[in-house]
Amino acid sequence: MHHLSFRSILLASFLLITASLAAAVAGGWHGMETVVRAIQEDKQRALALSAAARQLRERSVNLERSARQYEVLGEPALARRFEATLAEALPALALLESAGPALTSAGAAWRACADRIAAWLASLAIPGPTDGVREQPMPATAAGRGDGLATADDFRHLGALADRLAAALDHHLGERDLALMDTLERERRAVALQILAALLLAGLLAALAGGWLLRPLGRMEQAIGELGENRLTRPIDIDGPADLRRLGERLDWLRLRLAELEADRGRVLRHVSHELKTPLASLREGVALLEDGVLGPLEPEQREVTAILAHSAHTLQTRIEQLLRLNASQFDARSLHLQPTALLPLLRKIGEEQRLPARARRVTIGLAGDAPIVHADAGKLHSVFSNLLANAIAFSPTGGHIRIELRRAGENVVIDCRDEGPGIAPDELERIFEPFYQGRRSPPSSAGGSGIGLAIVREFIGAHRGRVRALPSELGAHFRIELPHA
Repeated sequence: MHHLSFRSILLASFLLITASLAAAVAGGWHGMETVVRAIQEDKQRALALSAAARQLRERSVNLERSARQYEVLGEPALARRFEATLAEALPALALLESAGPALTSAGAAWRACADRIAAWLASLAIPGPTDGVREQPMPATAAGRGDGLATADDFRHLGALADRLAAALDHHLGERDLALMDTLERERRAVALQILAALLLAGLLAALAGGWLLRPLGRMEQAIGELGENRLTRPIDIDGPADLRRLGERLDWLRLRLAELEADRGRVLRHVSHELKTPLASLREGVALLEDGVLGPLEPEQREVTAILAHSAHTLQTRIEQLLRLNASQFDARSLHLQPTALLPLLRKIGEEQRLPARARRVTIGLAGDAPIVHADAGKLHSVFSNLLANAIAFSPTGGHIRIELRRAGENVVIDCRDEGPGIAPDELERIFEPFYQGRRSPPSSAGGSGIGLAIVREFIGAHRGRVRALPSELGAHFRIELPHA
């Protein structure tokens, strides 16, 4: 699947999910349609069977009446009516017998009873001497003979047998309704299982496709963040669809290009700084000779000019040394001498080192909390906290208070440093870490800094795979450092 693009995989996932849901709906619809059709057919057959049972009951009454009337009156028309009524009843009986074994048994009993009555009626026909056949009633005693002809009970039982057929039909239809309800319930459960399975399959497909697509997107977001934080040592390898892998290759090319530019910038800084130091040293030596009067005494105006030259040369040398320190910090950040480091004693030591400048501004320093031992470069953390504390002292008002807090948060150690100075503008919270950038909010009493202290802080904390941020604060500046303690 690596040759497929992001869009094609997204479309394929959508089609697979749609197909699974459509298959579940189609299967459920087909099953329910089959059950509904079976119910409709069963209801139509039930109506036909009920009509046949009603017809057989009516014909049974007519057969019994015709037989009894023929027994009394001996009219041939009554015998013919009996035969016609029996012929009408037989199709209804056959339909009822086809419904099931119970109805077949009851139908056979009704048919045997009707046959005995018909045989009895046929036996009443007596041959005559002239016209060949003459019909006359059988004596009443003949109806009670046991020679296979009708008995007195047959006349009473014909209607009862029809009622028995109707009762058997009702029982049969009730069982059929229960069976259909069971079938409907089974089909309903099957449809529910199909829909549940389709939803699970769709969820699984969505999770697989989403995981396969979102993982490279997350890696890409992480890579862009690393590029923005100038962490250029880790190669960018994006796995997943073809177009995302191509984008990952372009990001890795950008990483290499940025690394080259960063290296070029460092080389330029080193060369320029080194080239400037030599003529600057000559300039300072010349100014010193003039100030010492080696070349002759100076007039007051000349001494004022040489003082300006000396101050400017000193300032220029300071700036060059700051450039060199920044470049050295970026190089040193790549090599760490890790060792177990206790942060609380380290911060106490730094606070003691900064005691004199803090006392000069009557600034108090509060240290609270504790944190576990971290594996870190103690020298670089010393530079980090020294820079933060020096900045806090420089920007604090006279009589201000600086508070440093340590705590553990999950897998990290968190160090918060707060002061009561002018703070940082919200739009400068990120830019304040850029080299040589100084915020707008500076108290008039603070001397202009170089603007590289916080840049060094970010370099060293980033080398420890930590994070430093300037957080919004209503009073003063609030810096937070997060270091992994494992």
